[in-house]
Amino acid sequence: MNYLIILPIIAAFLLGAGVRFQKFETTEKLNRYAVIATLLVSACAAVVLVSMAGESAVLFRFNEALIISFKVDGLGTVFAAMVSFLWPLAVIYATEYMKHEGNQKKFFTFYIMTFGVTLGIAFSANMLTLYLCYEVLTFITLPLVMHTIDEKTIYAGRKYMIYSVSGASLAFVGMMVILSRTGSLEFVYGGLMTGTADTTVLVAYLMTFVGFGVKAAIFPLHGWLPGASVAPTTVTALLHAVAVVKAGVFAIMRSTYYLFGAEYLYGTWAQTAVMTIAIITICFGSWMALRSKHFKRRLAYSTVSQLSYILLGVAIMTPSGFTGALSHMVFHALMKIVLFYTAGSVLYMNHKEYIRDIEGYGAKMPKTFMCFTISSLALIGVPPLSGFFSKFSIATAAASMGTAIGFAGICALMFSALFTAMYLLQIVVLAYLPHKDFDTVSVAKVKEAPKAMTAPVIAITVTMVVLSLLSSPLFTLFETVAKGGY
Repeated sequence: MNYLIILPIIAAFLLGAGVRFQKFETTEKLNRYAVIATLLVSACAAVVLVSMAGESAVLFRFNEALIISFKVDGLGTVFAAMVSFLWPLAVIYATEYMKHEGNQKKFFTFYIMTFGVTLGIAFSANMLTLYLCYEVLTFITLPLVMHTIDEKTIYAGRKYMIYSVSGASLAFVGMMVILSRTGSLEFVYGGLMTGTADTTVLVAYLMTFVGFGVKAAIFPLHGWLPGASVAPTTVTALLHAVAVVKAGVFAIMRSTYYLFGAEYLYGTWAQTAVMTIAIITICFGSWMALRSKHFKRRLAYSTVSQLSYILLGVAIMTPSGFTGALSHMVFHALMKIVLFYTAGSVLYMNHKEYIRDIEGYGAKMPKTFMCFTISSLALIGVPPLSGFFSKFSIATAAASMGTAIGFAGICALMFSALFTAMYLLQIVVLAYLPHKDFDTVSVAKVKEAPKAMTAPVIAITVTMVVLSLLSSPLFTLFETVAKGGY
């Protein structure tokens, strides 16, 4: 056993809590502490990922079946690496943006601690550990959602809590069914179930999928996600791109491939049910995004749709589908955080929240909107950008099923791609090509966001483009993980 696995988790909690118990003479010192603390946690996580592959650590043992333990495996490595790369950049962005929101000590306390909980989910060796970390994630992100403590954020926080806790309760029932049938909750590639599919187990899987699917914003349990858009952009980017929604997706991956077993579930009515949920959510989210006129809410509904691309890949229950799901999980995080940070920069600099108000902003905020445009094209699926490869991988896996539900999945992807182009390119065109009678005086005072906000956006966009051009080795890694390797 190697207890250093939990070092980044503990470090994040201690460093986050340290914000509350220190007196910072200036905001700059607080910001410096937050950035350094996050970089230290990321460095610890990198050491764990590089040097401790396959190792595990038991933290607490209730009995032979119920154990709190952590392990570094392929799937956890992908999730932890994604989180560890994006979190420091998110904190750098937040050092400037939170001047707009205030109460930075409270914010950075929970923001850094959330990093630790998310790493705990990534390194969980069994469903009990993942479930406990998953529940802690809900409670520790609640103060972030309700940061401004006004009527809107209190309502959004209450809604977020009710949805998340209720969903986790459903997943808990599914977990107990597996425990009663197998006597174990350990993650084993291929799952714990064997033999002919049993109706009780299939119902338990459906409950687990729906329960964890609440955080992944499946229809009709998506309502908390657009509502959470009232939180600061640094929080909504965290919710929609990195931690919370991806934790839901990650938990479903673990449940499908490492607990119940894809081979056990393949071809059953439960597979058809979860694929149907994903297909409906893809189409619904795209339609609602197109209808929305509020910048952040449009991106929120886009997240609802794009997350179910990942769930569709998972629900195909083949290595190729899993590969597509893994790739879109990573690429979507990069693309969507840039889109949200663009909305945040517009709000921070100009106090504009609606799409109609950004007309002509492209020339005034060239760096920000160039990154927005590149990420939009990637999310639409324009080759050779990353979104094309992940979506093509999922569509190919759906086609290989040779069934009606597989064909329906392809149709949903095509429908969503069209709508994604419409709701994102509308913003791009409005920013760069204002109407002929546009009053240029109205944007005379518009300017680029500070470097602390533009630098992370540029860095993430460049990373996304580089990964697009070097996608072959990355997909090789994803294929290895999807087949149970590292």
